[in-house]
Amino acid sequence: MKKVIAIVGPTAVGKSALGLKLAQKFNSEIISGDSMQIYRHLDVGTAKDSPAELKAVPHHLVDICDPDQRYTVKNFQERAKSIITNLNEQGKVPFVVGGTGFYLSSLINNLNLGGKSTGDTKVRQELLAIEQNEGLDKLQAILKEEDPLAYQKIDVENARRVIRAIEVIRTTGKSITDQDNGNKWADFYLIGLTDDRPKLYERINQRVDKMAQNGLLDEAEYVFNHRDTFVQAKNAIGYKELFPYFEKQASLESCLDEIKKNSRHFAKRQFTYFRNQMDVDWYNISDDNNYQKTIEENIIKFVGGHND
Repeated sequence: MKKVIAIVGPTAVGKSALGLKLAQKFNSEIISGDSMQIYRHLDVGTAKDSPAELKAVPHHLVDICDPDQRYTVKNFQERAKSIITNLNEQGKVPFVVGGTGFYLSSLINNLNLGGKSTGDTKVRQELLAIEQNEGLDKLQAILKEEDPLAYQKIDVENARRVIRAIEVIRTTGKSITDQDNGNKWADFYLIGLTDDRPKLYERINQRVDKMAQNGLLDEAEYVFNHRDTFVQAKNAIGYKELFPYFEKQASLESCLDEIKKNSRHFAKRQFTYFRNQMDVDWYNISDDNNYQKTIEENIIKFVGGHND
């Protein structure tokens, strides 16, 4: 049976840093489980590892698409499975690192995402019009009302996912989350990082300030200027909140505060998702100074086949 290690948890908790350390220690490679790090030229707002870090450890599914390209959960699942299979054949247990819950669920739970559309052109056109005229918030409200289970489970910041979920519930009467899982295809050890909420929120605020100093505005303006074609990227937290600044409708400070607020809300949703949807071994980085050592010991047990 194939073996995979995944590092999950809320934004800004330190998943990437831990992934780098562990991948180096165990001579392995990293597969990004982040739906925005796939895009080239979007580096600061997506919190990609630095060029030096990307070279220090082989990374997969980073910088594989231009921002105007569509990338689906099924694309991720298929590519990640292929990479994991190849690495296992080389004797490596890869680390999947990221916080996009539905991406990780599709992989870990081997979701049968299907290949045929169950959609309806008229329904989709109606939903696309709502997105254009009333925005993502309106689509989220519709999904929450019509399929509250999907609203809790999918990435509601991704307009394509929201539209698809509404489309499925309206045309089939079934939730998009009501998928039959395929046969188990790999053993996963899920490492979850968490922190005390005030400390995590402070980390988020500091990271946003650092992003602003390191070029976030230039990236966000790039997305803003291409918002008609960057369909998925334009809805990413860290970019969309700055649009009012470029439209001279809000101050920079208020827009950065909005990024911090939305990031904190996102972190809360991430933790809830991973806690409720997956069997995660949680580590509080503030409570345990030796959490990395404990994780390393548990990885050795897992790789050796002794992990429960």
